[in-house]
Amino acid sequence: MTTAATQQRTISLAHSPDSDDAFMFYGLATHKIDTGDLEFKHILKDIQTLNEEARKGTYDVTAISFHAYAYVADKYALLPHGASIGDNYGPVVVAHEELDPSDLSKATIAIPGTLTSAFLTLSIHTPKFKYEVVPFDQITEAVTEKKYDAGLLIHEGQLFYHTLGLHKVLDLGEWWHEHTDGLPLPMGGNAIRRDLGSPVIHEVSELLRESIRYSLENRDDALQYAMQFAREMDPALADRFVAMWVNELTLDYTERGREAVRRLLSEGYERGIIPHKVDVEFVN
Repeated sequence: MTTAATQQRTISLAHSPDSDDAFMFYGLATHKIDTGDLEFKHILKDIQTLNEEARKGTYDVTAISFHAYAYVADKYALLPHGASIGDNYGPVVVAHEELDPSDLSKATIAIPGTLTSAFLTLSIHTPKFKYEVVPFDQITEAVTEKKYDAGLLIHEGQLFYHTLGLHKVLDLGEWWHEHTDGLPLPMGGNAIRRDLGSPVIHEVSELLRESIRYSLENRDDALQYAMQFAREMDPALADRFVAMWVNELTLDYTERGREAVRRLLSEGYERGIIPHKVDVEFVN
């Protein structure tokens, strides 16, 4: 008697259409890794949309800002890999003229979204400021045109704002490193729905970790694949950007990285930005 074939299960995997996420998921997206009876459906959305969809539990696995995780911890657990963590660097506040960080409370700042970790970190640094949500890839232009006093830059804008004549006011990763006596600044991670059940969660976790490892070990090929998501970035700039956000801390948070996530969400609660304490749970 023949055994019935194992039924294929589709896992929805949502992440941003950015070069760092593309690099991270290269192994899975190009079928370099044997996924067994699991099939991954990649959904590409901007991080603000992913943060909002996570509140509905839309996707099985999703990239998510750590700030947004505060509101979905009942539905999702954090995978122990896949994080974007800046070690003494992070989102940058820029202005069209010289500005002291102490003056940010009087400024109107263009931000990429209220659920981003960048916004949470800036709110910890400067408790009260005026802001307006602007698509992240339009912030540099908006500040250059003086529509806002300053802008909060995530993604590749962090690397080339000076070429547009903009001035750095504050690197939040540098400030956080000093503020916390050396912790890195966690921006986003990968979360998985709790209701998938432990066996599937652990299988998915292993495969995603293997994808990150494969990309790091086959860097040139993975970077070439990621370039199609680099928004016309110069290859050298894309390489630098990917190296900032996909590294050894992406493969494994380490206890230092986990403590940084707990500290960020804890300070968010203590400052009244997040309305409740957050139980940060990582998949083993």
